Amino acid sequence: MILTAIDHVGLAVPDLEAAIEFHTETLGLRLIHREENREQGVSEAMLGAGDPASPPVLQLLAATDEQSPIARFIGRFGSGMHHLAFRVPDLDIASAEFRRRGLRLLYDAGKVGTRGSRINFIHPKDTGGVLIELVETADADRYHG
Repeated sequence: MILTAIDHVGLAVPDLEAAIEFHTETLGLRLIHREENREQGVSEAMLGAGDPASPPVLQLLAATDEQSPIARFIGRFGSGMHHLAFRVPDLDIASAEFRRRGLRLLYDAGKVGTRGSRINFIHPKDTGGVLIELVETADADRYHG
């Protein structure tokens, strides 16, 4: 089995603070984690409902600069669902297998994601229009704290 669980759903937002406030104050989700990923050009927040150790969670992504993929996404499509992320036990094996199956991945090698996870993306043109993220977590409870 290549995909082991839904990890998170990523939403592109123009204003991270306003999105956090809406999702926590209005919807009642809990802020689990925040960080900035300079390589990806995003500030992000992970929010959850129920058990904090259990995915899936909601990832809010805001651009840190105009060259960010999130800035380009919002410029083309507006805010909304950006990607669907699945956990994989080994990113390198999963990437090789999906390439063998004829899918294009965005990166030749995995990049650093949230809390030190390793990530890659399957091109949306190969998945019916949905950007799919592959996530190899850095540790079992990466959403704590």
